[in-house]
Amino acid sequence: MQFVAIDVETANADMGSICQIGVAKFVDGKLTEEWCTLVDPEEHFDEVNVSIHGIKPHLVRGRPILPQIADRIRFTLENTISVCHTHFDRIAIDRAYAKYNLNPICTTWLDSARVVRRTWKDLAWKGYGLANVCNRIGYEFRHHDALEDAKAAGFVLLAALKESRQDLDHWLRRVNQPIDPASALSGARIKRDGNPEGDLYGEVVVFTGALELPRSQAADLAASVGCRVTSSVTKKTTILIVGDQDVTKLAGHEKSSKHRRAEQLVAEGQRIRIIRESDFRILVRTARAQMDSIVSAEDAP
Repeated sequence: MQFVAIDVETANADMGSICQIGVAKFVDGKLTEEWCTLVDPEEHFDEVNVSIHGIKPHLVRGRPILPQIADRIRFTLENTISVCHTHFDRIAIDRAYAKYNLNPICTTWLDSARVVRRTWKDLAWKGYGLANVCNRIGYEFRHHDALEDAKAAGFVLLAALKESRQDLDHWLRRVNQPIDPASALSGARIKRDGNPEGDLYGEVVVFTGALELPRSQAADLAASVGCRVTSSVTKKTTILIVGDQDVTKLAGHEKSSKHRRAEQLVAEGQRIRIIRESDFRILVRTARAQMDSIVSAEDAP
């Protein structure tokens, strides 16, 4: 049994703006290799992101840009099982490779958060974030460092394998089935409060800025994958989705009041992820593809 866990940190709300990559290889239940590097994203650093991971622009000067390490990443991940906690890191890798017109990596992705939600009943609908799960299994790590988070995702998966007494092959199938196998996934019941079977259930989303999609349509998409959509940024907000053109506005007061409020809460210690609308749409597309596979599995004879 072997797999590779990966995590990235980003410089700004563009999920392709990778500024750090951490990789941890596990073989037969043991950590056998680890690798981490800072990356020059060739983009601006947003203060919000810096406040989370502590990586400042001067730290990446002279560091490799993604194309210079792309072959090493590909060699590590290709034709193996690649583990990340939630879809964000997977999409960040895809976006960064697309940014430099690099061919996508052929790997089998396994979301450790999906495994967690199907292993521990009390974590099925909330509390399945990486830090909380690591606290649950007694694994100590330094959050928001790419290598530390990658190793944490790997050890979370190992703990779930032990708890469930199942192997990786089982979980590659199981994550494409409903959290509660006895329940049916009904699209007709999806509401703005969020589909509880969705991969992003528990996230509280707010939209701001000039979006390409009508707000009502964007809200429906978010709810379909589990997000609860609200109109204002509060202490319950976990994701702020901004229009792509708004991401490039660097002067604080050119940002919307919601954007500035989110940054204020982050500065006070609240965890809010700020992403672009285009990245959000890819995130939804990936999550819905997983949900469609669940429906297909249920319909199979």
